[in-house]
Formats: sequence, structure tokens, C-alpha cells
Amino acid sequence: MAETASNLPVIDGEEVLAGIRRWVEIETPTLDGAAVNRLADLVQSEAAALGTETDRIPGRDGFGDILTVRSPWGGDGPGILVLSHLDTVHAVGTLENDNPFRREGDRVYGPGIFDMKSGAYLAFYAFQHLIRSGQETPLPLTFLYIPEEEIGSPTSRQVIEDAARRNKYVLVTEPAHGGLCCTARKGVLHVGIKVHGRPAHGGSRHQDGRSALRELAHQIIALESLTDYERGITVNVGLASGGSFINVVPAEAEAKVCMRAPETEQLHALEEHVRALQPVDPDVSLEITTEINRPVFPRLEGTVRLLEHAQGICREIGFELEERHSGGGSDGNFTAALGIPTLDGLGADGHGHHTLDEYILFSSLEPRARMWVRLFETLS
Repeated sequence: MAETASNLPVIDGEEVLAGIRRWVEIETPTLDGAAVNRLADLVQSEAAALGTETDRIPGRDGFGDILTVRSPWGGDGPGILVLSHLDTVHAVGTLENDNPFRREGDRVYGPGIFDMKSGAYLAFYAFQHLIRSGQETPLPLTFLYIPEEEIGSPTSRQVIEDAARRNKYVLVTEPAHGGLCCTARKGVLHVGIKVHGRPAHGGSRHQDGRSALRELAHQIIALESLTDYERGITVNVGLASGGSFINVVPAEAEAKVCMRAPETEQLHALEEHVRALQPVDPDVSLEITTEINRPVFPRLEGTVRLLEHAQGICREIGFELEERHSGGGSDGNFTAALGIPTLDGLGADGHGHHTLDEYILFSSLEPRARMWVRLFETLS
């Protein structure tokens, strides 16, 4: 990781914010592929205006397209992959009704501004700054914009992994939390449980029924008890439903469960445990599905070296970059699981991702943009 002898670039925080605003004001809920593509159109247009190479893979299953932007230098050699997503959890209309774009002191509000349009734009702005300055970086740069990260990148995972294998480093533009960047994340296991009982009249023939909801309640309590904060394991039954009428013993019930663990062995053990579940009521049956939605993001030696390099850059700029391990998942889980040095959480500082109180700190934009420029200049 050699450094080039260059002065810190002059960065215009107001120009950065103006670009972020353009991206925020195109609302992009994950399940609305056409909406996500409207932002992909803008990003592709802005990138093409810089003379870059762009490529789009058409979306499928109702999701948006996958957009790739490459630097006009460096060829096909291993370089830096910048990983961003364009989708958010917020419905169209949030910008108008619940969290309009506005600046209040150091806080700048808007749906998806923290997670993660500000981070995605910061990296793009740094790229734009280099091109405007006539600079080329030691390594080629590839920017990958994902359309459905918020639900686990089901149509993009293979593209992400293939791109990561062609690169030396991965930098992820997820938001910073209190100025921290991420070097490890928990793996995510999704579990579906369907319970098949027996219906009966809830009054006159109650004894003939076998309640699927009652069975599900037993299973929920057993599953939630697997949470172990000391070991970093959490189990959250996020969705549960069942029954048909108030006077009918419920014949069907189901739940969706999210399990997270910091170690791969723990994640597999949880999966084995869930698959072996048996009903409390022998007259009721369980149907169980499991999927490792995101593998564990391990703290790799290469990632630690990448962190130390970034920390030195940030000290030059005038702020400290600290490390954290996160319970949340990101597309960085896929790349780190392949053994590729991956530094995550390099976006703007702020608060409230996935809420209607989401904001970034304007004061974080200029130093973070400087950080991105220097990372591009010095990684080799």
C-alpha cells in the first residue's frame, strides 16, 4: 500500500451535498424496480459524462438493474471494488410526507440519506474529483451499484462475488456510526416455520381441534430463548401469523425468524438445531425452511491492514477512524467470506437508518470525501 506524494485535494462540501440531494430525491424502495432504475439512470448518466465505462445487467424478479462503472484507466488487473446499493427501505412518498430533504444545523435529513445514498455518492464524488484533476490511481476502480441489498441481494450476490474475485480490495459505502468503520459482521440465518394443525369449531367441538397457533407459540418461546448476548447470538421472530376466524381452532400458522451469529460454526449449529425441531403436540406437524442469507463477515488479516492504512490517511486529514464489529449484514459479508480484504462503513456519519428520523452530519462530508480520494490515490 504505497502512498503517492500529493497534497490533500480541495473538496467542496456544498457540492457533495448537492450531489447527495440529487440521489436522495429519487426515491428507491427495494421492491419497486422501476424506481430503483430511475436512480441507476442518473448514476449512469453522471458516470458517462466523466468518460467512464458503464455496464448494466437487467434486473429480474421485479428488482432493478445492476450497474457497474469502471475507471478509464488500469485495464482489467485486480483493483479496488467499491460496493454500494441504490435501494432503500422507504416507500415512495416518504420524501414528501414523513422525512423531507432539509438541513437543520449540522443535520441533513432525507429517506435513505444515511443508508446509504450519502456514502455511495461520497465515493462517486471522489472518483469524479480525480478525473477532473487529471489523476489516475495506481489500481483500477470498479463501482458496483446493487438494487436490492436491503433484502439480502438475492439477484445480485453472484455478480458481487464474481466482481470481488477480480479485485484486490473491497470498500463498502455503508454508513459510518459515530465515525466508526466496520471490519466484521455477523452472519444471518433466515428461518421459516409453518405449522399444520387441525381445524374445529372453537366452541362446540374445541376438543377436536389442534391449534397451529398454540404450537407456534411454543416454538417461538423456544427459539427466542436461544438468544445469547455473551456469545453474540440473537434470535428475532419478526413475523408471525395464523388462523382464519375467531371461532375456529387455527389450522395453519407461520413465522419468519432472523438469527445472527458472529462465527460460521455458530450459524451452522443454529441451522442444524432449527431443522431438528419437533412439535410439542404430536398431532401437529412442522414445515421448516432455512437459508443463510449472509455468511459471516470475518475479521481478516488483510482487512486489518486495510484498516490501519485508512486510519493513517484519516489522521492526515484530521480525524480518527475507529473500528467496530456489527450485528447488521451488508454486501461486504459476501466479499469478506471469500477472503478478500473488505473495509465497510466508509460512508457519511449520521443516525437513524431505516427510520423516519434518518439524517447525516454535514460536517462529516468533506473529511470523508478527502478520505475516499486518498484511499484511491494510495492503495496499490
